Amino acid sequence: MENKKKVMIGLSGGVDSAVAAYLLIQQGYDVIAGFMRNWDAFTNNDVLGNPTLDDPMCPQEQDYEDAKKVADKLGIPLLRADFIKEYWDDVFSYFLNEYARGRTPNPDVFCNKYIKFAAFRTFAKEHGCDLIAMGHYAKRIDKDGKAYMLKSYDQNKDQTYFLSQISQAQLADCLFPLGDIDKPEVRRIAKTLGLAVAEKKDSTGICFIGERNFKQFLQNYLPAHQGKIVDIATNEKVGTHDGVLYYTIGQRRGLGIGGISGREAKSWFVVKKDVKQNILYVASGNEDEHLLSDEAIITDVNWISYVPNGPLHVGTKFRYRQKDAMLTLYPLTPTSVKLVYDAPQKAVTAGQAAVFYQGDICLGGGLIDQIYYKGKRIDI
Repeated sequence: MENKKKVMIGLSGGVDSAVAAYLLIQQGYDVIAGFMRNWDAFTNNDVLGNPTLDDPMCPQEQDYEDAKKVADKLGIPLLRADFIKEYWDDVFSYFLNEYARGRTPNPDVFCNKYIKFAAFRTFAKEHGCDLIAMGHYAKRIDKDGKAYMLKSYDQNKDQTYFLSQISQAQLADCLFPLGDIDKPEVRRIAKTLGLAVAEKKDSTGICFIGERNFKQFLQNYLPAHQGKIVDIATNEKVGTHDGVLYYTIGQRRGLGIGGISGREAKSWFVVKKDVKQNILYVASGNEDEHLLSDEAIITDVNWISYVPNGPLHVGTKFRYRQKDAMLTLYPLTPTSVKLVYDAPQKAVTAGQAAVFYQGDICLGGGLIDQIYYKGKRIDI
């Protein structure tokens, strides 16, 4: 490739970004790697994040060591970028504020928007790079002077849901080397290359914070206040919760509701959270009676490639890996829409992302703000 374009790959210490870096080299790019440090357990009051005698190296430092081994193996330089303040201001504060409202946020969406595709993009340009690249499972194509984001070849790993808030400019500056291969192929390439991360398990948990006992982690920032668990059908108290903020709509496990005298033993699930009264409402029996909705208002909408000027029939994901639900989207303002579903959907939850698709093209997405069923607003 003449006049090689310089690309900075976000090297996380995992197998996906490692193979993405290798593929970029094979494609003839001038590749350097950047490792993002976005969380400091000591300064962020994360008492559970501190190293222990059994775990002398915190997970983030272990990831850096793994990233360095990959960079050394591939013969590319590795730079460290510190975005702790940006992550706290733009991602984690939003995460806490949404939980305090009783909503269920998805921090990965905003981590991509503000950190991986904004702060990291700026860092890359400051180091002379033309483009950035990520180990996400997504595709980018260019048509008529615009960049479009498509679902990846590996539909099981497709991550466009989490990329729905990135801008046209951010997408136009990014490459997705894994867009046309699947996870087993990624593992095979890593093994063939002898990469140290070939068998490393995929990361889970909160973006850049990692795996934690979620309830205990939140208690560092949003202290628990016990309260009543109430049967929404009878208004009777059926148990005690540890803090209404820590539960999600549709949740069945961990409710701690035992047998109730004189009542048939049934499986309970969460249907409503009253943050002001600190009451967790539950139901048993037919989920459809309590968890269905047929309309929603979506705010903070981001359009990646174009803004619709009228109603649009689209596929929509209300949560990651959900099959696309077909519905009609009605623009209200440049950043809000009303959705009318073709068929009722279960457990559409305030605070989560709603992401819109035309076939494989990801149009963008927004935040679920209001949910309705048969004309009545549902406060979940």
